Amino acid sequence: MPIYVLRIISAFFILATWIPFIKWDYWWIRVFDYPQLQKLVIIILCVLPWTYLAFEEASPESFIWMVLLLMAGIHLFRKVKIFSPLGKKMIDSIAYDEENGIHILVGNVYQFNTHYQKVIDLVHQTNPDLIFLVETDQAWEVGLKSLEKQYPNTILIPLDNTYGMLLYTKLEIVRHEIKYLIDDEIPSIELEIKLNSGKTITVYAIHPTPPVPNENPKSTDRDAEILIVGKKVKANPKPSLVIGDLNDVAWSYTTELFLKISEMADPRRGRGLFSTFHAKIPLLRWPLDHIFLSKHFGLSELQVQSGIGSDHFPISMKAVITEKNTTDQLEANGEDHQEAKEKIENGISDRS
Repeated sequence: MPIYVLRIISAFFILATWIPFIKWDYWWIRVFDYPQLQKLVIIILCVLPWTYLAFEEASPESFIWMVLLLMAGIHLFRKVKIFSPLGKKMIDSIAYDEENGIHILVGNVYQFNTHYQKVIDLVHQTNPDLIFLVETDQAWEVGLKSLEKQYPNTILIPLDNTYGMLLYTKLEIVRHEIKYLIDDEIPSIELEIKLNSGKTITVYAIHPTPPVPNENPKSTDRDAEILIVGKKVKANPKPSLVIGDLNDVAWSYTTELFLKISEMADPRRGRGLFSTFHAKIPLLRWPLDHIFLSKHFGLSELQVQSGIGSDHFPISMKAVITEKNTTDQLEANGEDHQEAKEKIENGISDRS
């Protein structure tokens, strides 16, 4: 590899490592939140030739590049480590209990995908208690009509703007509300369901808009919706779950702020990345689809499911209500609360 090419690649990925520290909402900054593992691998590959040049040719320039790359690599490793078996689990593992547990399947089907039978087959194979699907239009509602025999309780919001939602459950829906937290065209669902034991839990099902240049050039709306839900969870004494395609990765600043504000737990921490996107590009995968749990739950299972023809893999989880707190929650300080308040206000004012 020519030395000038190595310089360009090294400089780009060093910058790509530190850019996420800039808290601006512009998409071209926030996009650098996503490929943490990929950046780490490329930085390691860049370190190797610079190390060879540093020791073989005693080049001062090579030592400088090597040190800068190592600093970036150490930072990225520490971020990735949290979402690996080397990290500390944020929520304890416990045995599954049909009476006090819930089995959830979450998936972004990709609106223009027509493999309806793959979703039906996956549902029959996994047999969840609750299914939440996004990017579902009228064709998807019709294509999945047969599920309503097994899942009689439904909340169906088919839309052709890629923000449709279909929710199916075997469990009793005690209460539900369809909300438009930030945008009049982007719904979310808040529902209370009764477990087999009779205990009631709250589920917040969301799909905020992504920060992309052709749709929304900033992450303002996404961040605001996520944090509004976080504050709702914190104020809710009932056991709660937040599920859906959040269009944000598990290690981003906004997701961490959400965990602090909501006092919820991320089951990925200490277990693995469980990447769900992009299903068709193996080298560009990260965790976009999430299931967060309040302190009332223990985790029995977390699994990325097989492909359904979408650009996302579905993800499933089994959780059980416990008698004691089995989670290791993040704590929000005054600065975090102020940051969340400002992000929510910016999101609301951005749409007014």
